[in-house]
Amino acid sequence: MPFEEKKQLDPSQVQDRRGQSAGRTIAIGGGGLGLIVLLVSLLFGVDPTEMLSGIVEADPSTSESYTDATDLQTECQTGADANTRQDCRIVGFVNSIQAFWADEFERNDLEYIPAETVLYSGAIQAACGYASGASGPFYCPQDQMVYLDISFFDTIQSRFGAKGGPFAEAYVLAHEYGHHIQNLLGVLDTSGGDRSTGPQSMSVFTELQADCLAGIWTYHATQTGYLEPLTNEEISQSLDAAASVGDDRIQAQTQGYVVPEAWTHGSSEQRLAALEDGLQSGDVSTCDTPGWTD
Repeated sequence: MPFEEKKQLDPSQVQDRRGQSAGRTIAIGGGGLGLIVLLVSLLFGVDPTEMLSGIVEADPSTSESYTDATDLQTECQTGADANTRQDCRIVGFVNSIQAFWADEFERNDLEYIPAETVLYSGAIQAACGYASGASGPFYCPQDQMVYLDISFFDTIQSRFGAKGGPFAEAYVLAHEYGHHIQNLLGVLDTSGGDRSTGPQSMSVFTELQADCLAGIWTYHATQTGYLEPLTNEEISQSLDAAASVGDDRIQAQTQGYVVPEAWTHGSSEQRLAALEDGLQSGDVSTCDTPGWTD
């Protein structure tokens, strides 16, 4: 995924907490593998804290110290760095996504509030609670941050058959920032009150709308000045990533059968369609966003 080599990056938009230990309050994340935990707990009545207790516990005696983590401020300065390092690539994607939404909000006389991305390894304590890499990337509305364990991208390739590739990473980030856009527009349920499931549930609608918003950024990505024109292969990477985290595909891989009534994020077909809606139109109103003036 080529970035414009001379484009200056803003690494202050990404915090590097890889190697830090975390607390104990659980948080089920919003973007991918948290579905595994949530679906199994819903289907079989298992306490999700018990399911995660063996995977999410960070051991301070074995993890590297925070000061040993990559210094993004010095390592990720230009698009050339983003072309050679994965963590700098994340910085570049975040910069591009936020540049687009800042301009789009301004055009519509709205205020865009930036959201930092936090890189972590193993486990993290967010304002929403305690989460692990097993719960996948997620957006926390309480602190307005996106959380990402980069190893997630290896997992969706090895476990769920995603083709991977740099623009698959871009889709995942753009989806989580879609939740941030929902939050700023007041359409994201931050109370946790809506626990509905199923293909037509509000939970699924929320996730599909975030997919659509990810497609909107993809349509305009090169206009932000960070990225060179996208190829068909790169667009295919984002579509394939969306399909790989469909509820039906995850259920089939993890339990051997599909239960649509338990869906919280939408099927592969639904997620592909939502992403393509945004990708083909480039118009935010396509995503059924209340209060948008376009």
